[in-house]
Amino acid sequence: MPAIVNRHPSFFVLLGVLLAQLLLLSVQITRNQNVRLIHVWAATAFGPFEQGFHDAVEGAVQSWKAVHVLWADQQENEMLGTQLVVARARIQELSEKAAEVQRLKALLNFKSQLSYRSIAAEVIASSPGIGSTVVSIDRGQDSGITVDLPVVTPEGVVGKTVAVYPHTAQVLLITDPSCGVGCLLGESRLQGILKGGGQGRCELQYVMDEEKVSAGEAVLTSGLDQIYPKGLLVGYIVRSEDGNIYKHIVVKPAVPLSRLENVLILFKSGPEQRQAMNVGRP
Repeated sequence: MPAIVNRHPSFFVLLGVLLAQLLLLSVQITRNQNVRLIHVWAATAFGPFEQGFHDAVEGAVQSWKAVHVLWADQQENEMLGTQLVVARARIQELSEKAAEVQRLKALLNFKSQLSYRSIAAEVIASSPGIGSTVVSIDRGQDSGITVDLPVVTPEGVVGKTVAVYPHTAQVLLITDPSCGVGCLLGESRLQGILKGGGQGRCELQYVMDEEKVSAGEAVLTSGLDQIYPKGLLVGYIVRSEDGNIYKHIVVKPAVPLSRLENVLILFKSGPEQRQAMNVGRP
């Protein structure tokens, strides 16, 4: 290339003069709307680069805006998630309160139908292990509670008080082998003794083999044990099988004893009831 320039210097000088003159003319010449020709050339030459740079900048801006929107959406989603957890907890709390109100309402309705003086109590503890047969309630000597008082719910018999303390008491459930309940069958009026049989079930004992016992028959308190009033529902016959002398009768308690929350303690009639009723009076 330098050799060509050295051989034809006048040609390249002329070419340079022509280019310079052309540039001068383009500065002076105007086109439509008073736009100088050099500006048209410059726009044509650098327009694609300018457009590309503008597109890159615009893309970066849009990307930043998109990232900012995504971040804002994520923050909003986290806030909404927290609010949803709080709302669900609140709904659960209100549902639990509504269920408690319904339980207490049923308990009060049942209490109004009883001919015995009674007092409501809440179950506050149970003995450890599956098939627990002892629960603690929040009523004790200060409420007039004594031992061997029947404990019931609207569904049926729960058990009896076996230990009483100043502010609490222990209740032995009917599923305990040592908790006997004098019972009779709702239809045949056959009598027997109900004992705890383990696995949350009971057994009705001392019913002769020749007697007819049907599954599903209601088992009621007979009142002969001098603890439970007569006519309270205890449970239902699950099955009955003949033994050597007495039938083997399995009874399912009417009360879901593993889910006890609120109970009623019934006061006995006579001097003991009058003494309990006088507790706290001046």
